[in-house]
Amino acid sequence: MAHATKPILTAGKYTALLAYLTFALFPLYWLLKIAITPDQLIYTEGTNLWPSEVTFSNFRTVVFQTDFLAYFGNSLYVSLGTAAATTLVAAAAGYAFSRFNFVGKKLLIAVMLITQMFPLLMIIAPIYKIVASFGMLNSLTSLIVVYTAFNVPFATFLMQSFFDGIPKDLEEAAMMDGCTRFQALAKVIFPLTLPGLGATLGFVFTAAWSELLFALMLISKNEAMTFPVGLLTFVSKFSVDWGQMMAAGVLALIPSCLFFIFIQRYLVQGLTSGAVKG
Repeated sequence: MAHATKPILTAGKYTALLAYLTFALFPLYWLLKIAITPDQLIYTEGTNLWPSEVTFSNFRTVVFQTDFLAYFGNSLYVSLGTAAATTLVAAAAGYAFSRFNFVGKKLLIAVMLITQMFPLLMIIAPIYKIVASFGMLNSLTSLIVVYTAFNVPFATFLMQSFFDGIPKDLEEAAMMDGCTRFQALAKVIFPLTLPGLGATLGFVFTAAWSELLFALMLISKNEAMTFPVGLLTFVSKFSVDWGQMMAAGVLALIPSCLFFIFIQRYLVQGLTSGAVKG
């Protein structure tokens, strides 16, 4: 009886997995489908699974006749800067919370948790006034500072969980062998936390890459706009250029995909570098 039900369970598992993948990837498929559909067919064949004609003119127009590359570069600069700064601060703070007891530790953790409870719409006006008082409006650096400030609490807790999973005995053994704490951190702990660093980098990069509210409020000059704000330029008062907007959306997926491919190497490296030879 068990042998008879095993194929059914296996088929059910793969059917459920296929259904989930279809549900998750269908919006990306539809994005690509609209991007390669000629403008005159978007409304007449909008519900078809595949257009009767295919064109790449939307991609050419977006790349060569709009400011897409400038928006693209701005977003890349902001996202990489935010990911690097946030991960560096979060790794240091997460290590401190995991390894040391100090006065006010619980209060500081509580304050960091409270900062995650406020909706962004409630604090966008104070943030705007603070940034304006420093003369940093229309500055990509201001976006990096704001994004870093908002991502550090969650990233810190994420890194702390990874440090908590590493036995303190490893550091103590390294220090007994003559390493300083910093050397033990660099040579022993750091390789083991590469999965955590990779997860934090990926999370923060994605959050900064797709953020719209602060970029819309703090940036008004066209040359400083990030990609999510630049997408709004495809929306006019009376119409929306769906083909070009979807083409720009497809191109925007490339950095995220390449970034996670790069991070995956370090995820695997981090999981294997901690192996102990017997």
